[in-house]
Amino acid sequence: MSRSRGHHLPEASGDTRTGFVRVRGAREHNLKNVDVELPRDALVVFTGVSGSGKSSLAFGTLYAEAQRRYFESVAPYARRLIDQAGVPEVDSIDGLPPAVALQQHRGTPTTRSSVGSVTTIANSLRLLYSRAGTYPPHQPHLDSDAFSPNTPAGACPNCHGLGRVYEVTEKSMVPDDSLTIRERAIAAWPPAWHGQNLRDILVTLGYDVDRPWRDLPQKDRDWILFTDEQPTVPVYAGFTPAETRRALKRKDPPSYMGTFTGARKYVLQTFATTQSALMKKRVSQYMVSGACRLCQGKRLRRESLSVTFAGLDIGELSQLPLKRVADILRPTADGTAPGAAKLAREHPEKALVAERIAKDLLARIQVLTELGLGYLSLERSTPTLSPGELQRLRLATQVRSNLFGVVYVLDEPSAGLHPADTEALLKALDQLKGSGNSLFVVEHEVDVIRHADWIVDVGPAAGEKGGRVLYSGPLEGLAAVEPSQTRRYLFGAETAKRRTPRAPKGWLRLEGVTRNNLHGLDVDFPLGVFTSVTGVSGSGKSSLVSQVLVELVAEQLGHALPEEEEEGEELERSVVLTTGGRIVAGMEGIKRLVRVDQKPIGRTPRSNLATYTGLFDNVRKLFAATKAARARHFDVGRFSFNVAKGRCETCEGEGFVSVELLFLPSVYAPCPTCHGARYNAKTLEIQYRGKNIAEVLGMTVDAAHAFFAEEPQVLRSLSVLREVGLGYLRLGQPATELSGGEAQRIKLATELQRVQRGNTLYILDEPTTGLHPADVDKLMTQLDGLVESGNTVILVEHDMRVVAASDWVIDIGPGAGDEGGRVVVVGTPAEVAASSASRTAPFLAEVVG
Repeated sequence: MSRSRGHHLPEASGDTRTGFVRVRGAREHNLKNVDVELPRDALVVFTGVSGSGKSSLAFGTLYAEAQRRYFESVAPYARRLIDQAGVPEVDSIDGLPPAVALQQHRGTPTTRSSVGSVTTIANSLRLLYSRAGTYPPHQPHLDSDAFSPNTPAGACPNCHGLGRVYEVTEKSMVPDDSLTIRERAIAAWPPAWHGQNLRDILVTLGYDVDRPWRDLPQKDRDWILFTDEQPTVPVYAGFTPAETRRALKRKDPPSYMGTFTGARKYVLQTFATTQSALMKKRVSQYMVSGACRLCQGKRLRRESLSVTFAGLDIGELSQLPLKRVADILRPTADGTAPGAAKLAREHPEKALVAERIAKDLLARIQVLTELGLGYLSLERSTPTLSPGELQRLRLATQVRSNLFGVVYVLDEPSAGLHPADTEALLKALDQLKGSGNSLFVVEHEVDVIRHADWIVDVGPAAGEKGGRVLYSGPLEGLAAVEPSQTRRYLFGAETAKRRTPRAPKGWLRLEGVTRNNLHGLDVDFPLGVFTSVTGVSGSGKSSLVSQVLVELVAEQLGHALPEEEEEGEELERSVVLTTGGRIVAGMEGIKRLVRVDQKPIGRTPRSNLATYTGLFDNVRKLFAATKAARARHFDVGRFSFNVAKGRCETCEGEGFVSVELLFLPSVYAPCPTCHGARYNAKTLEIQYRGKNIAEVLGMTVDAAHAFFAEEPQVLRSLSVLREVGLGYLRLGQPATELSGGEAQRIKLATELQRVQRGNTLYILDEPTTGLHPADVDKLMTQLDGLVESGNTVILVEHDMRVVAASDWVIDIGPGAGDEGGRVVVVGTPAEVAASSASRTAPFLAEVVG
């Protein structure tokens, strides 16, 4: 097999240089038997178009092998408990130090995971309150555990440390108070016989079931809804209230004895104990989640909240932006806090502890602030952070860990970063390198690539046409490598496309927008053009565009927004609501709304590119229409791997089976029956132009485009997928293997294949994330085409080449968090580039020229 060897590499034979990691015969995914050498103690950047194989080399090979070696040193029993990567396809790797991966994975979404817990700052803060806090008179000293909402010692007993509780209110249980009890005013009560039984019991108890609910005395309403009493009384089924009263007087034998349950008790009991998902869903609509009254949403016990530092309890301090926390800690760290001298005299040990912990906290917060994260609060839960923010939090923790001799493998650390924040990121990477570590970074951002000590360019194209190392060496040498697509963007051959901005056809005017850090904002979006919304990370761009704008337009069009598929219990999710904002003009220019985001196209391997785009339906029709299929009466369903009649029954259409190996990673082996084809033998006998259905699913988009050249229905989908730069993906590639950027482009392609009717508003949030500049150009061509067809495109964007090619720019800021949330400047790219107030302007000016 031929070897793919990077330029600038000495022959391996007899070379024993020590400062290099040497990879031989890497074949993971699309890598073509790659040999490459990478310097240690350096910033090595892996570049190449999307899908070229750079992540397969950095993560799939180097990191996976480092992790495998580490796990070999772990006791076999412990190994079972750890989620392990597979064994990489590689002949040998020499000189590989231990590795730490910083990826953009979210982890399990729960409010119990926060900025404070991810960075471990919360631990130090709890220690500060425990040892150096101001206690009320006569209160015993509290251990640091008492300041954590995740421990029994600290959690508020009412909400169990979540800060939110389910409440059942009169309004939630009685939505229409003009109805009588007989007319089912108490909607929360069970339907059918059980509800009738409760109404009959109320008749026996002497309550008026024929008066409108609102006219009943408050005392009666409260007892019916909220009592914990459960009296058992005689029930006379079918009797009128007057007949019931007479029967009770005469002591007539009842139909049966009935036990009463208050409406709140019924709802909470059913929610807690029912095994039926349907019942749980029914009663949950009568429950409202709100801030816990006992701790005011601060999640801690009263005793813990009575301890203060600088006049604030730990809950209040955790709600402040990190920048403000640093300002509060500074006087304690340098000994100038009010009362510091007195404390040093009376309790020198307490003063020393306070100073030491405050200094440590300041140093950690400084790293976060330098990485552009000073706007975050410690209590901000991790599910509300962007993947880029989360990766930088983890990076900041590593910068402070003072590890030495480690390889850090990073996945596009500049994703979601404004150019101003990228400068801070490079400083943090330099700090890690300066501490004696190696950095292997997968990256598309030109500024980060230029900062590298060593470049590994993988390509030349994506998928099957990639997987070779085109160049490995210092930056300057790449200029001479003809096949490299990265080279064109690094050495100035490709400049931003300049054109005259299009004139808006109208304006969509928003007023009084209030959400997160946006307060009463008025903003106008031009219609019929291409608009970029810019601003530093955390300035409020996504809140404005992806949330408020989407919600308001959807409401006006009468669209129901798709339910956010969130995992975890509802109370464990952070609730962020749009509290203000309305559209005052411009809706006549919008007939349809399309939001294209980076959420996965499916959560299981059964969902894939072909099924999501609808392309597979047409392919299955072609197979069902063949002579052989018709002769056997095979319909379209026969060619679906989700339907029993056509799929392989051993693996149930998965294509692989999981083999549990107790002390080693579980191995997914191809199914022994269908060998990964997913279908049963009879289905695979049917061929279309010499290929069976499994072979078609194994084709890349590019290969399928040539294969289905005569089929316009299939070709349309495939052409669009190629145009957005996804020609390298296999038709059957599982959704779980796709990056956020790939998922977003598949959604865009699905939308682009529809017939364009104009007047559609397209909203995209950072669509260039994870894209090589060459792929960004392809994406821009598609988005421009949408505008030319009479639509409006609005995107949140950090890539200055994209911003420069827009018709209109809205810059939000000037800073992040409390220092942002305002419209700094609006206009054409040239006008915004000339603004002195905007932090985006200097970077845009470099591209606009």
